[in-house]
Formats: sequence, C-alpha cells, structure tokens
Amino acid sequence: MEKVHGNTSGLRPAQLKQLSNLYRRRIEPGVVTSPELARNLSELSSDLRREVSVLIDRRGRVISVSVADAKAAELPTVRLGETRLAGYHLLHTHPRGGGLSKADLSALFLNRLDAVAAIEVLKDGFPGNVHVAHLTPPGTTGEEEDWRVYPPQSPYQIEDFDLGAQVSALEEEIARASRLREARKDRERVILVQIDTGEFDAEERLAELGELARTAGADVVYKELVFRRHLKPGTLVGAGKLEELTSRAYHLDAETLVFGQELSPAQAREIEAVTSLKVIDRTQLILDIFALHAQGVESRLQVELAQLRYMKPRLLGQGTRLSRIGASGGSAAGGAIGTRGPGETKLELDRRRINDRISFLEGQLENVATRREERRKRRERNDIPVVSIVGYTNAGKSTLLNAFTHAAEEPRRVLAENKLFATLRPTSRQGFLPGVGQVVLTDTVGFIRDLPTDLQRAFRATLEEIGDADVLLHVVDVASPGADTRYESVRRILEDLGTADLPTVVALNKADAADPDVIEREQARLGGVPVSAARGVGLDDLKAALRGALLPFTVTPETPREGPRADAR
Repeated sequence: MEKVHGNTSGLRPAQLKQLSNLYRRRIEPGVVTSPELARNLSELSSDLRREVSVLIDRRGRVISVSVADAKAAELPTVRLGETRLAGYHLLHTHPRGGGLSKADLSALFLNRLDAVAAIEVLKDGFPGNVHVAHLTPPGTTGEEEDWRVYPPQSPYQIEDFDLGAQVSALEEEIARASRLREARKDRERVILVQIDTGEFDAEERLAELGELARTAGADVVYKELVFRRHLKPGTLVGAGKLEELTSRAYHLDAETLVFGQELSPAQAREIEAVTSLKVIDRTQLILDIFALHAQGVESRLQVELAQLRYMKPRLLGQGTRLSRIGASGGSAAGGAIGTRGPGETKLELDRRRINDRISFLEGQLENVATRREERRKRRERNDIPVVSIVGYTNAGKSTLLNAFTHAAEEPRRVLAENKLFATLRPTSRQGFLPGVGQVVLTDTVGFIRDLPTDLQRAFRATLEEIGDADVLLHVVDVASPGADTRYESVRRILEDLGTADLPTVVALNKADAADPDVIEREQARLGGVPVSAARGVGLDDLKAALRGALLPFTVTPETPREGPRADAR
C-alpha cells in the first residue's frame, strides 16, 4: 500500500486503502482534473470530514496523497530551476465549501506550483465547483497579484481548461526574465532587510547595509525596514513577512535576501527553505567584501581565516563545496583507536579539513606578525614619530594619507575609492611635518560598528599595531549623517584594543560637503579640525594640530625622546 501523508490518525484501514488507491488514478496530461477523480476526492473528503490533497505531475500521474490542506500537503523535495515551475499541480478538497484560501495561494506561490485547484464538497459528497489559480509572470510590479484566479467551473467543464498551455506560456515568460538577468549578470540583484527593534539608528544601519551591498558589487532593488520588538526564533521576521519578501523578489527579479542582523545557521536554512532565495547576513557580506579587496599576502590569509571560522558551524548542507579545502592533506585512512570502521562522514571530513586549514593559516599569520614586529623595531630605532590614521570605513583615511605625502601618482599613491573597505592592508608612508621633521603615517583598515567577531580575531594583529603609534589621527566623515555614532563606534574598538588613551587629533573630513552647523557642533564636541582631503583644504591647520600633539615625542639634540614608545623601550 502506497504511503498516505498528513493527518491519518483515527482513520480505518479501509479508508487508508481507498486513499492509497488514489495513486492508481490517471488523468489526461495538461488538465486540472477529470470528473471521475473529482468525484472520488469529494466522496473521500466527505467520508473523512477532512481535506484531501493529491499532487499531479505533467503526465497526469498522482505522485503524492495527503490528508491535509494545501499548506500541509506533502510535496517532493526538488530544487526549482530558474526557468521553470515545479512540474506538478496541487488538487485538493474544501469540505466546507468556498474558493481558494490565502493558504492555498501562498502554497502555490512559495512552491512555484504549476497550479493549485480546490474542489468544493457538497453535502451529499458530490463535487461542486472547481477553483483554479496559477502564477502571474515575473517582473509585474503594479497592482497585479502574484497569481491569477479563474472563475469557478463545474467538474464536468474543467477538462476544457488547458492547464498545459497556461504553464507553457508562463514558463516562457520566466525564461525570458532569466535571459534578461543573464544579460546583466555582472551585478547580483538583492533585497535588503534590516530589523528595527526600537533602535534609533535603524534607518542609518539600513543605509550602511546598502553601501556594503554596493561595495560587494550587488544591485540593491529594494530595501525593507521591518519593525519587530521581539524577533521570531526561526525566521526573525515571521512567515507572513517572508512571503511578502518572496513576492517582492519574484516581481523585481531579485535572487538574494541580505539581512542586516547576523543569522544563525538554522535561521539561514529555514529562511532559504521558505523563500527559495539565496540568504546571506551582514557578516557574510562583509567577509565577501574583504575577500574581494584583499591584496597583500597578510590580508588574504586573515580573510580566509575569518571565512573558515564563519563557515565551520554552517557546514550542514554545504555539499561538495568544501572538497577543495585541505586537498593537500593526508589520507583519511588509519587513525587513532576508536576512529576505525566505516570511515568519516562528509560532514566530519569537511570539519577536519577546515580545522587543518585554520591551523595552517594561524601559523602563517604568526610568521607574518614576527616580520612586522621586526620592521616596527627598525622604525623605532630610527626615532621617527608614528601617526596611525584611524576611522570609520570610507571616512577618507587613504585620501588624507595621499594628501599628506603628496602621493598623487603611483607607486606611492594609496588606493582611495568611494567604497567601504576599499583598502585592507595597513600602509605606511613617510611624510614631513613642519616643526617636527620626518614622520611615518600609517593608514589602517577601516572600522565598522558591530565588526564581526571572526574578523576582529583575524585582524587583531593588524589593529594592535595601532598601539605602537605616538599619535592617532581619527578621521571622521562629517558630510554623512550619523557622524557622532560612527565616531563612538571607532572609540569603542580603540578601547577594546587598549589604545583609546593615546594622544588623538580629530580630522573632520569632507567638510566641503558638510552642513556648517554640523561642523560647528562636531568642532565643539570633539575639538576637531575641519578639512577636505580630496580638495586639500584645511591641511595646514591639521598639520599644526599634529605638530602640537607630536612635540613631546620629537627628538632634538637637547631633548631626549619621551612618551609611551620611549617608556616601552
């Protein structure tokens, strides 16, 4: 007897046998149902006093039988292609009458069924009207619904409804949309989701998420700010909101949801299962940007280490994507006592390969840190003051370094782009300050609020080099909203590194594009110097402020070197 899914508790063996016999039913390809099948389903539903659902493929065969409504019906696990529908339609009964429900239409849309149909069950068990709906083509963003519902028809006329032609036309539209997407495949189309739990800066965080997506090379087609005082454990935003987002993605031809909150592995899997979209979180987005911009050996090692640490608890369901990791490792044969037998599972192999690769990368980074320490000691022996340029990402640190060192052209010029994390490798350049002489200016990696833990660990050695500076030059972008919150985010990271007490000069950058009232307020609050690194405005005032901060560390024939670094030696 073929398996019957759903709520079968309390059913008699004879009833289960009748349900199982539905697997033997056949209907003509391209039709919704036959009068005979409609009659059979209605009689069973009336006898059971429950909804009965059958899944029918395009050859007219029943491939699944469930005692359940459309939402709970058993559906095969298939990976939907981008250019076609699921390949089967759902036919079920409504014992209490009525047309297609919201749950029916949601099941149609979320599972990309060929169609969904409901048979009204009359009091005597005979079939009443049949209600049918199928999806509308993607790319329609007006008042049109995600589906088209047809007028009800009797079970004896429904055979004239050409479902096959409707499905073929719809799949042609889906294929056309896919070809258009291929034509612009250089940019991934994404929808951003930021959850507002009552924080005052939720909109600012959503805007920053948009900048991160743009830097990663994505095309942001829609932004959604979702207010949730209490987050849903499984999906954060709830099934209803996910359905809305899926609908939005369908019509805007988006393929990815990007969440501003970090998702647990289970949450990411559940959201992907509900939406059939690629789901990433802010941490994964930042890791992707770091991987995109990592140039030097050290930064590439650090990024890979952070990615592996992020990936490790998310191994479930990764398939063969990790097979290249640790490809040069030893054989899995042998092993210690208690490990012999049938061998390791794919998950265990992946985890072991990641652990081996993490150990290797940590060793490589220790060697890099040793070499960096040697360079630092050589610099200290030269008694040249060091200024570390710190600040929020995209505040203009690299542009300011170029302006200070007059590095307008390669090879001395440091990359400076209007993107987040455009540069990752700390870069040192020698410059000259009147009244001080030669100084070393170090451009550090940009900071960001809520920096992912894996990245904090990977870049800690790089960030700790800030502690060897004599003076910090904190660059603040005053032309963008939220300068005060970004300033505090950087200060918190400096406190974590134990460098917040170093002498600091604040540069209020991009002053040429900022509101004068904002500049005045930040000057009063931070004592900063307004500058425009791109236009070279205010640099003399900034150099004067740096000169005043560096004087205690300046070596003259009469005055020995003072300050933290001299004391440390």
